[in-house]
Amino acid sequence: MRALFDVSHPAHVHLFKHAAAELGGEGHDVFVASREKDVTTDLLDAAGIAHSPLTGVCDGRYGTAREWVAREGRLLRLVRRFDPDVVVSRLNPAAAHVSRLLGVPNVVFHDSEFAGLLERVTTPFATVVCTPAGFGRDFGERQRRYEGFHELAYLHPARFEPDPDALREAGVDPDEPYAVLRFVAMGAHHDVGHESLSPADKRELVERLEEEAGLTVYVSSEGPLPADLDDRRVPVPPEAVHQLLAHADVYAGDSGTMATEAAVLATPTARFNPYGDEMGNFHELHEYGLVRTLHGVSDFVDAAVALATDPDAGDRWRTRRRDMLAEKVDVTAYMLETVREVAAA
Repeated sequence: MRALFDVSHPAHVHLFKHAAAELGGEGHDVFVASREKDVTTDLLDAAGIAHSPLTGVCDGRYGTAREWVAREGRLLRLVRRFDPDVVVSRLNPAAAHVSRLLGVPNVVFHDSEFAGLLERVTTPFATVVCTPAGFGRDFGERQRRYEGFHELAYLHPARFEPDPDALREAGVDPDEPYAVLRFVAMGAHHDVGHESLSPADKRELVERLEEEAGLTVYVSSEGPLPADLDDRRVPVPPEAVHQLLAHADVYAGDSGTMATEAAVLATPTARFNPYGDEMGNFHELHEYGLVRTLHGVSDFVDAAVALATDPDAGDRWRTRRRDMLAEKVDVTAYMLETVREVAAA
């Protein structure tokens, strides 16, 4: 089998890395088309996955449009040259369009009900759209639902094991109480019209976790931090962030992805959500009791501090995680089964 993975975002690296590596290890021909965005290529390099960057983020008013037009052209040439049996992507319009044009099956993974235009220009061209069972949209016969979350492709116990030595190598004591915070830049297509935490809000959250809970605070931020918080940036390399999350006493932030990652790792999680609606995966995570989502800043900060000062929170989250895992699948195993089936059809 010849499989091409289109990886255009750091989250896609985590989603597809185990499947790509396993197929390659079985002797299949695997090609990864990457993109110069944030730490995408760094994560691929750290995972030992060979890849070829096709494009990078373009600035300016029409930068995204220019980049994706260029990506479609370069991907078209690549697919003609590599001649894959299947193309695998995460809601990537270029991959879907090129695959349809050349008659190559395209498996799309999708988990956000708020993808808007990106969804409308991608899913009609896909052969198969794989979504979590609780996903709130219907794509007809091409849709396949599975019991899981994207994050269980790389954080399921079959794929991830906490390793305290990985933190010690980065200078972090895994036995020291600490919090992990994540602040997003609110620059994605689904963020338009919404505002998240202000510098003053971030400062209050850090100060209260340090002073009231007695925690060391590590901050991951897409954008600039207030100057007085810059020394709290996470000290581990990007590929070790999940180890940092797994050993944390609490996670708090406005990132949906990292909130889900923390939750499935049994780290007590407080999430700030500036949107009025909710994604299907969070409805499920709320039912399991693995995430507390707040829409007001004061309530969010209070919830984070309450979890950080609750000595029983960790035990509750571990019990709830076991309940969740009993009902969910190893998403990488599901992905491999689907890719093999579609490629052979």
